Amino acid sequence: MSPRLTLINRDYTRLWFGQAVSSVGDAVFGTTLVLWVATVLAKDEPWAPVAVSGILMASSAAVLVIGPLAGVFVDRWDKRATMLRTEWFRAGLVTVLTAVTLLPRDALPAGVWLAVLYTTVLLLNAAGQFFNPARFAVLADLVTGEADRARAAGIGQATGQTAWIVGPPLAAPLLFTAGLQWALLCNGLSYVVSYLAIRSIGVRTPGPRRATPPQRRGLRREFVDGLRFFARSRFLVALLVLTVIGQFGVGALSTLNVFFTTDNLHADAHLYGYLGMAMGVGGIVGALCGGRVVQWFGARRATWAGLLVSGVLLVAYSRQTGFLGGLALLFVFTVPLTVLNTAMSPLLLAAAPAEYRGRVMAVFYPVTKLASMLSAVLSGWLAGSLLRDAGGSFGGLRFGPVDLVFAASGVIVVLAGVYAWIALPGTESAESTESADEADPAPSRGKNQDTEVVAHSDDDE
Repeated sequence: MSPRLTLINRDYTRLWFGQAVSSVGDAVFGTTLVLWVATVLAKDEPWAPVAVSGILMASSAAVLVIGPLAGVFVDRWDKRATMLRTEWFRAGLVTVLTAVTLLPRDALPAGVWLAVLYTTVLLLNAAGQFFNPARFAVLADLVTGEADRARAAGIGQATGQTAWIVGPPLAAPLLFTAGLQWALLCNGLSYVVSYLAIRSIGVRTPGPRRATPPQRRGLRREFVDGLRFFARSRFLVALLVLTVIGQFGVGALSTLNVFFTTDNLHADAHLYGYLGMAMGVGGIVGALCGGRVVQWFGARRATWAGLLVSGVLLVAYSRQTGFLGGLALLFVFTVPLTVLNTAMSPLLLAAAPAEYRGRVMAVFYPVTKLASMLSAVLSGWLAGSLLRDAGGSFGGLRFGPVDLVFAASGVIVVLAGVYAWIALPGTESAESTESADEADPAPSRGKNQDTEVVAHSDDDE
């Protein structure tokens, strides 16, 4: 009998395959929409940049508005069934958009086209706010053990990074040779593949069933209970704080790195894409190594050490003056940053009991997204206004507004590492169960029967 290629276990492999195909489809879809709006719908129009930014705003609105409430419904519903329904919904939505784009470009005013696109992006991402917490809960049942959960997190992050390396180069040829409809259809078919993969897995329900199901309370009450549970768990709060602080480094890079390339690294703007490629490759390496690092050093140690190393490397990157040195250092910086994300995944999985997993992620995802947006805006404002005229030299080192922001972000990340070293408790399982009992008076199933005694949290995809 020939051996089968599996990642961790058979069901996880099937879930991973469906998400890998779907991630590539999403990358093709997102890139296609940006290209079509910029080069066809709004070609040579002064409002083209605003039209393109509307796509990002629509996706962010879904995360911030729908995300917090979606977790309540995910905790109520069957997780596997929720994933299946969202994939059917998204496949149908993309099919409808594909049919609409069969109309000639001049058949509808530009404003109507944009409204159709923004509505589709909003609804697709709104469905994702139900899919992601459900997937998080299913993953906790499919994969157990700190090391395996870290491996799953690393594989997921590496897959996501690879999808955004492979997907965008496919989008342009599909759009300009085959047409917009074929590029959109690829994403619709990717949801069908994901649906079939999810349907093929079997999700066990851990722990004994309650003889009498608890009475369901109102949406508002359950939402508040989820917030209360999250706030009472020092462990979850610490993880969230660490994630938010970590966004300062990433947010500053995403906003200002193009200016750092031309002003500090003294490179032509067309080389900027290579820095993004270096971060992508570094992310893949870090994700694939993350599981092994967690196995060797443990999730908590990998978390605070990843923050310390990433912060130091970001400060070192801010002092670079040559393109090759900056390219190499940016690659090295991304490796521990991704290991950190991988290490946090099992921690988050272990800290969230089954009945609260949807609501825990409904807090974690939107707050992280908001932090990412705010860090990008804040770093741009600092470099463009408050620190615009900052500059000079100290101890033979020259400073400018952009590298000052990078250095300050690195110092903040280092301080976050020190905080993680102090704040992450030695064990979380008892605290999680205690917090759950306080937030929910219904009988408990016992001490974390369905989670490991402490793992990290990942997710990423």
